[in-house]
Amino acid sequence: MAAEPVTRNRIDRRRERTRNALLGAARKFLSEGRSAVSIQEITDAADVGFGSFYNHFDSKEQLFDEAVRSALQVYAELRDRIVELYDDPAEVFAVSFRMTGRLQRQMPEMVRVILHSGMSILLHDEGLAPRARRDILAAQEAGRFEPMDADMAIMAAGGALLGLLQLLDAQPDADADARTDEMTFHMLRMFGMNKRAAQKLTSSPLPQLPQLPES
Repeated sequence: MAAEPVTRNRIDRRRERTRNALLGAARKFLSEGRSAVSIQEITDAADVGFGSFYNHFDSKEQLFDEAVRSALQVYAELRDRIVELYDDPAEVFAVSFRMTGRLQRQMPEMVRVILHSGMSILLHDEGLAPRARRDILAAQEAGRFEPMDADMAIMAAGGALLGLLQLLDAQPDADADARTDEMTFHMLRMFGMNKRAAQKLTSSPLPQLPQLPES
């Protein structure tokens, strides 16, 4: 009887390893723009048996959706650990934007997975959009940003961010820090912040990003 929990835990760990291997393979394919691969190709890349796929996912589409969701979760953990150091909601928005641009260089695979979803990523109920919405609304309530429809604000800021990430991905030699800070400055100005205040928020030192695995 005492051995049952150990056996069950061992099985759970094996299932978790298989699931993570499948997710890792899916993220790799998505980061390469290869979403038309077969389930056999996915299981081969994950080095797991074909039949084990259906123990975890009903379809390739479900796996890819979960791969995007897991990338968003990594992003959310990074972002939340950084912004907890700040009280000003406008600064939280600025730091989040500046941090995300820099992630393109530090975690390119994760960023490419997010880019694979395009603008639809801004409709997800986790990751980028809900946090940006919360920050923008808080900054508006605090008088730091001018009033603006929240959905319009999300699409404007999110579209600019995704465009920036795509540009940095296409230009590996570009100065990601400078490009990101410039785009953040323009976003703050769009939300009604004066030039001096926007320059202050985009030139202040950023804390070091926590080291989290991509998988």
